[in-house]
Amino acid sequence: MEPTPLLVETARNLSSGRALDLACGSGRNSVWLAERGWQVTAVDRSPVTIPMVDMHVADLEKHEFPIAEASWDLIVVCRYLQRDLFEPIKRGLKPGGVALVIVLLMEPGHERSRFSVQPGELAKYFEGWAISHYHEGKASGEDHDRAVAELVATRR
Repeated sequence: MEPTPLLVETARNLSSGRALDLACGSGRNSVWLAERGWQVTAVDRSPVTIPMVDMHVADLEKHEFPIAEASWDLIVVCRYLQRDLFEPIKRGLKPGGVALVIVLLMEPGHERSRFSVQPGELAKYFEGWAISHYHEGKASGEDHDRAVAELVATRR
C-alpha cells in the first residue's frame, strides 16, 4: 500500500528523526517512514506486525499508550479522530516537531458522527502553531469519497 500523499509531501522537507504513527492501521505510513531512516513507533488497537517499526497494541481511547512529552519529531494521525489526543500530541512534539493530522469532515448524512470535525474545527486545536498546510475537502492525492480536514503544523 502506498503512504498518505500528504505525508510523502511533508516528510520530503524534514530530517528523519523519531516519528509516532497513531492509529496506524496496516502501517503503510510507518513502513514508508522507516524505509527513509525514521525511527518509528506505531500504535493501533489491532495487532499487526510492521517490519522495522516499534509496534504497540493499545486502545488510544482508553489512554493505554502515553505520549511522552517533547519526544517526537513527527506525529502522524491519518483518518482517526479522538479530540482528547490533540493536547497530548502537541505536548509530545519537540520544539520544531511536526503534527500531520487528517480527519473526516462533517458532511450531509454524517452530522452526528463523533468521528468527524466541523469545518474549521481542526485548525482551532492548533491555534498559535505554524500551520504550513490546511485543507478541507477531498483528500490531497487520494481516491476516498469522504471529505477530510488536513493539517500540518509545527510546534514553535
